[in-house]
Amino acid sequence: MTQMDSAITSDISYAEWGVAFFADAVSVERVLAGVNVLSGQVIDVGPMGVGPGRIVKVVASGQIGVAVGRRVSDVPACFEVALPVALEFAIDLGMDKHRFLADITVPLILTARARADLAIVLDVAPPRADQVVVDLKAQGLRASITKYAADVEGELRRFVAKYVARELDKDYVRAARMIDVSSAIDKAMTSLGPRTRETPGSP
Repeated sequence: MTQMDSAITSDISYAEWGVAFFADAVSVERVLAGVNVLSGQVIDVGPMGVGPGRIVKVVASGQIGVAVGRRVSDVPACFEVALPVALEFAIDLGMDKHRFLADITVPLILTARARADLAIVLDVAPPRADQVVVDLKAQGLRASITKYAADVEGELRRFVAKYVARELDKDYVRAARMIDVSSAIDKAMTSLGPRTRETPGSP
């Protein structure tokens, strides 16, 4: 038996096993899977008023991209996740329209919580508008000037922060952010049960 084999087969305490299991169960990949149920979801914005008097109107459309992230601590198990959103939109000045592209990043903090029923829940802190990063690309000089006058970036931050927070709180996303350990074990044990013996001559 090699040294590695010995390490794998050696006994550890219940507490050590629990810590190791929790760390393995709550991987970066599983955390991202719980967020990426939103990937590809279409976002429609507006028309919404921006700027002084809310006279200028903005209409936008786009979709949520694929999140990336990393583990930042083990106890508690905490992860930083960046959720990208791509939007294409137009500012309607009444007599003129200007078009923009926006690459938006929504930062999320997810923390794994252990429940008494052997479920692991990934809690997510709702993003704040001031945390949302907007990279706005205007098409033309006049459009570049317009974006500052109309405070488009600020409105987009507020809208996207509220939108993502609302989506993360929906039932199907909550379900994706839970690892039901007990049910997974029951399912695995069922698959190990006795199988029906095939009769002779059956295909």
